[in-house]
Order: sequence, then C-alpha cells, then structure tokens
Amino acid sequence: MSRTRSRAKAFGAVALAALLAVGCSSGSSSGPAGATGTQDSVDAALKAGGEITYWSWTPSAKDQVAAFEKEFPNVKVNYVNAGTNKDEYTKLQNAIKAGSGAPDVAQVEYYALPQFALTDSLADLGQFGFQAFEKDYSASTWAQVKNDNGLYGLPQDSGPMALFYNKEVFDKNGITVPKTWEEYVAAAKKLHAADPTKYITSDTGDPGFALSMIWQAGGHPFTTDGRNVKINLADAGAKKWTALWDQLIAGKLLAPVKEWSDDWFRALGDGTVSSLVTGAWMPGNFKSSVPGGVGKWAVAPMPTYDGQPVTAENGGSTQSVLKQSKNPALGAAFVRWLNHGNGVKPFIESGGFPATTADLTSPAFVDEAVPYFGGQKVNQVLTQASKDVAKGWTYLPYQTYANSVFTDTVGQAYLNGTSLEAGLAAWQKALVDYGNQQGFTVTAG
Repeated sequence: MSRTRSRAKAFGAVALAALLAVGCSSGSSSGPAGATGTQDSVDAALKAGGEITYWSWTPSAKDQVAAFEKEFPNVKVNYVNAGTNKDEYTKLQNAIKAGSGAPDVAQVEYYALPQFALTDSLADLGQFGFQAFEKDYSASTWAQVKNDNGLYGLPQDSGPMALFYNKEVFDKNGITVPKTWEEYVAAAKKLHAADPTKYITSDTGDPGFALSMIWQAGGHPFTTDGRNVKINLADAGAKKWTALWDQLIAGKLLAPVKEWSDDWFRALGDGTVSSLVTGAWMPGNFKSSVPGGVGKWAVAPMPTYDGQPVTAENGGSTQSVLKQSKNPALGAAFVRWLNHGNGVKPFIESGGFPATTADLTSPAFVDEAVPYFGGQKVNQVLTQASKDVAKGWTYLPYQTYANSVFTDTVGQAYLNGTSLEAGLAAWQKALVDYGNQQGFTVTAG
C-alpha cells in the first residue's frame, strides 16, 4: 500500500540521464507499446511454475506472497523489502543501468511510473491481454498505470482525497464541517481564535499534497508527449489553490508540526491538528499510530471551491514487471493475482484502500461500520470520493526529481510566509532547466 505521501527524493541528474541513455537497450524486448494479446502465456507460465523476485514495501506483501505460494506451490516468490520509494527506485535505477540485478516485479508509485516507462524499463502488460481489465478499476487509477499507449501495471491501491476531522474538537469549538474551501478558511480562523493551541490542519510543504490540491482545483500543470514536456504551474487551477492556501500560511493557521513525525501523530491524537485533507489510505494510519484519536475522528467529503463534489488522488501504487525479467509471463501472472485476484483480500485486510471496482462497490466494504471512527461507515464517503476524482491528470516523466527540489522552491513559502505563487514559479524554472539538461524539450507556460 502506498502510504508514503509522495515524499520520494530524486534519482538525481546523473541517474536520470543514465536511465534515458540505456532506454531501449535495457532488458529484453517485451512487445511494442500498446500491444494487445491474450492471457494464454500467463496461464501457461503459472501452470509451469518457476521462481521470481518481488520488490515491495507494502505492509501486506509478506502475507500476499505466502497466500500466493500456498495457492500456487509450484511458484517460488523471493520477496525483498528494498526500502520505501526513493530507496527502492535508486536500486532499480542502478540495476537498469547495469543491465542486470532488477527484480521480476516491483512496486512503483503512480507518480514515479512515467519515469520508468519512458526509459523502456517496464514490460507492457498489454501483450498479456491485461487491457481487458480496464472496467475492473476506478477510472483515475487505471489512467495512472497507462503511459502513452502502454500498460505498465495493474492498480493496487488508490488515494481519493477526503476530509478527516476531529469531531470532538469541532463540536467543542462550534465548528461546522466545511463543505467549501471558503468555509474551511473561516473554520481555521474561528478555531485558532477560540483556542490558540488548536490548528485546522498541518502542512509544512509536501509536493504530493500540493499537486493533489492543484489537481482538485482543476489544474493541469504537466503535459508530456514523448520527451516533449510543457510545464505551467501558474494555470487557473494552480492560482486557485495558491490564493486559498496563502491565507492559511499568512494567517499562521497551519500547525508548525512536521507531517509523519512522532510529534505529528501526537498532535492528531490530542487535537492540536484537528483535520487532514488526505488520501483514503489514511484510516490505517489512524488505527496504527493515533490511539488517542479513537472515537474522536470522522470523515467527510473534501471541501470544494463551489460546493460541487470533486476530488483528486493522493498517493497510490502499482506493481510492474521489469523488462529484465527472464520470465515476464510469470511476473505478469503474479501481478494479476496481486491486483486482480485473490491477493486483493489480504491487501484490504492490512488497511489498504482498493482500486478494484468490485471492492469499491461491495456492501461488505462500503457499509462497514469502523469502530475507530465511532462506528461511522467511512468507506461510503471514501468510495464516493473515488468516483469524483477530476479527470485528465498527468505527472512529469521526472517527477521524482521534481519532488526532491520542492522544499528548495515552494517550501520557502512555508518557511518565510511568502507567496506560494512565487514558490511555484521558482519550482517551474528549476523543472524546466532540469528537464532540458536531461534531454527533454521542455517549455514553460
């Protein structure tokens, strides 16, 4: 499951250049982009058995591997926890550059997928007939595993955004659950005025969150056509978000607590941070890391600019078959089982939020009363959010690098109380310059 909040650092300039250089020469050919075929070779590989290596960090990985091997005892899966996001991606990049050492299957977050697909490092699963599965996944996650005409994974989880809020704090301070962003800012002011120890939320500068917010606001900052890239971090959606969030920064209405730190989890537990706008994978984190919040927290739709329902994805990942695999059909069989078969159940049981429409519409999942949230059927809110994700979003083909320099650019707004719009302009310049240095043709605006 991807609970990593898109915090991965860069491969770095040299690393991406190396990936682009090896490009089509890395690994064996696995068919043209957009290839379509049947699942016969996958079924045959599963019947024949064999051995594959799987890199992942998801909490459910061990249980999934054990369940797969029990179901298919003639297949041995060597599970390797290669480290979360940036650690795994660096190791993958090194193996791709070396031409050996890559696993058969690797977990890859949606934002990082274009970088590996562009460098021709992944097998197109269309050759195995997996394009037929499109209807079985939420539209937003299916869009994330496609690149040009190729299919480079099957969605594992999704992160449609919603508002998680501390009902106890809201009720005590007379805060009505905001339906619009204007109401959210008003609530932030009212709460902090009533109790200066309480903040509506925390945000010390996270690229994944910022991009998700721009996504929800209707922004489309990145357009890619092969190695031709256009970046516009000053479009209408971006400006809509900066105008909103600048109010919270200027008013010192964001908790000065670093996200995902021990202090942050404590702040969620004691009400210092009284709401989060984040992905649908968050309940698992509450249950495991915020024991003090039991019965206090609830879930509502993400606020919008006009009150009409629309949201965005935040986080999420897939499993991809590497072109270096000596048995890509068996690797594809494992991916199919993980995300389109019996592997989905242990993933959900571990706290994962699925991408499969069968589970997103299952009464057992949708109508589950969750004790942590006071018995609220939170999945009713979260599954609806998965239907309301704005369409048309794409990431940069070097998004991992982009995320790594966010702190040096946009992050200064959080640090110094300056304009987010200026921060985005600095980020854009850095991304245009970097992309052109790496052999892309990048234009701004």
